[in-house]
Amino acid sequence: MSNKDYEKLIDIIQYNTNLLRVFDALTKLNITDYYIGAGVISQTVWNHITKKEITFGISDIDIVIFDSDNLDKEFEVKLRNKLLSILGDFPFWLDIKNQAGVHLWYKDKFGYDIEPYTSLESAINTWPTTASSIGIRKCKTKWKIYAPFGIEDLMNLRVVANSRQINEEIYLKKQKKWQSKWIELVFEEWDDKIIPIKNCKVIEINR
Repeated sequence: MSNKDYEKLIDIIQYNTNLLRVFDALTKLNITDYYIGAGVISQTVWNHITKKEITFGISDIDIVIFDSDNLDKEFEVKLRNKLLSILGDFPFWLDIKNQAGVHLWYKDKFGYDIEPYTSLESAINTWPTTASSIGIRKCKTKWKIYAPFGIEDLMNLRVVANSRQINEEIYLKKQKKWQSKWIELVFEEWDDKIIPIKNCKVIEINR
């Protein structure tokens, strides 16, 4: 897809004013090594395309950071509290995860070990579907997008499993949850074949 498609993505994201508030709050805290990603991005796009309210079905905002020096949960809690001190009364849960420490708790939650991530991008490469493997951050007048599988599936309401890390059970749970809210989505059957990464570069869009 061309840069115009990524520009259209940013145009859509800007309709979600609550999401923009979080981007601005992160800027005020001078946090630059982060992404807002996964469900809140894909669901904002799906809502726009299917002509639903822009926040329909969104329950939280995923914020990922990478700090190998602060692996305790208290670090995430403190960051959430700092953001809320700026945001005030905010309608969505801020799900902040330090990707440097995911391997420490992943087995307890999902039942199997994973290798430690080496960067934010390496984490996004493993997220459950091609449509939701996406991270966006704002740097002054530039938007930075990391989408290892591109955004074609996202923009075309197509959901394909990214089996690098998840199993079929996790994918089917995602499918059931999303299908109940966005009936327009087209879900591909589970396939454990690894999908190649299309783009390992961060794309910049000026706005």
